[in-house]
Parts: sequence; C-alpha cells; structure tokens
Amino acid sequence: MSDIRVLVVEDDPVAADAHTMYVDRVPGFTTVARAYTAAEARRALDRVPVDLILLDLHLPDGHGLALARSLRAAGHQTDVIAVTSARDLAVVREGVSLGVVQYVLKPFTFATLRDRLVRYAEYRTSSGEAAGQDEVDRALANLRSPAPAALPKGLSGPTLERVTHTLREAAPEGVTAASAAETVGISRITARRYLEHLVDSGRAGRSPQYGQVGRPELVYTWK
Repeated sequence: MSDIRVLVVEDDPVAADAHTMYVDRVPGFTTVARAYTAAEARRALDRVPVDLILLDLHLPDGHGLALARSLRAAGHQTDVIAVTSARDLAVVREGVSLGVVQYVLKPFTFATLRDRLVRYAEYRTSSGEAAGQDEVDRALANLRSPAPAALPKGLSGPTLERVTHTLREAAPEGVTAASAAETVGISRITARRYLEHLVDSGRAGRSPQYGQVGRPELVYTWK
C-alpha cells in the first residue's frame, strides 16, 4: 500500500518544519506539500494528490474551517486533522461537519501526532462489510478515542500544561527555570525538566543569558 500523502498547512515556518518532520517520521505517511496560507493550500491541492491535510486553523488569509468549507464546495474530499490552540467546542462541532476527523491541540509532542496518524491510518484501511455494531464502533473508535500520548517518566500532563502556559505568556522574553518554577509552584529542577522536554519536542528554544558574574543562565523561549 502506498504512503498516505499529507499537505501541511501552517503559517509559522518553524512550526511547519516541525510538523513536516513529525509526519515524515511516521511510517506510512509522507508530506507531499506545505502551505503557509489558505491560498497556497488551494494551489497545492490543485497541483498534487493529497489524502490528508494537517491544517492550522489560524491562517493569515482566513480561518482554517473556511478553507475546509471552500474545499468541500469545490469537490475536494480530502480528510482533515485540525491543529490549533483554540478550545472552542462550537468550532469542533463545525469542523466535524466539514470532514475534520481529528483535533490536535497545540502545543503537542511527536508522540501525540504519531498516535493520531496511526489511528487515522487504521481507520482509513478499514474495509469490507462490518459483522455488526461492535465492529462499526471499533472502526470509529480509532478516530474518536485516541490513547493519551505517553510523557517521559516523572512528567505529568497538567504540570506540562501549566509550564507551557507560563512559557507562552512570557514571550518573547522567555523564562528561566527559576522564574518558571516560581510561577508554577514547583522546584527549579522540576521546571527545568519540563522546559527541556518542550525543547526536545521542538516547541521551545533555549539560549544562555550572561550576567555580570557567575555562570550563564539558560533562558527558554516559546517557538
């Protein structure tokens, strides 16, 4: 079976690079085009065959769902996985009606996207006639009930969310492990583990900050 062909639509070049790298690391998936605007996405779909769109909802020339709506009106039946920081359930409901099969909330790790893509592939390859309701439910569950992505040992989802929020709120100046620890209410060592995890997953950067005396301190910034 040939690879599932993916169009990455993301206005942030750094994020687009990361999403492309993530997609291409999952066996059975290949990024065939990238677009930074809705207009570029339309041109890409006219140029190359695409099976799945990894779609950022906030584009410089329109909302991602408006793009999905226009594609459906033009006859494109490509499936969509929405990538967004928005948590509005009304948007989620609208997306379902437009062919959005999954939502991935920013920030996310490679493991999170890999889980969604693998489950999408399982759903896509389902064929034949279902023996009964249970089999239909299992096919849909591949999309609707993804397993939570595993974090490195010792890290928790709620704390990662708080550290991520702290880092994003501090943009563009960034935070140190000490300042993040004070804001979140955890130890400096623990804060640094979460910040390093965000760096490893491509969502944050780090650079040394030189003071007047002593060793330089690392400053973490949101990408």
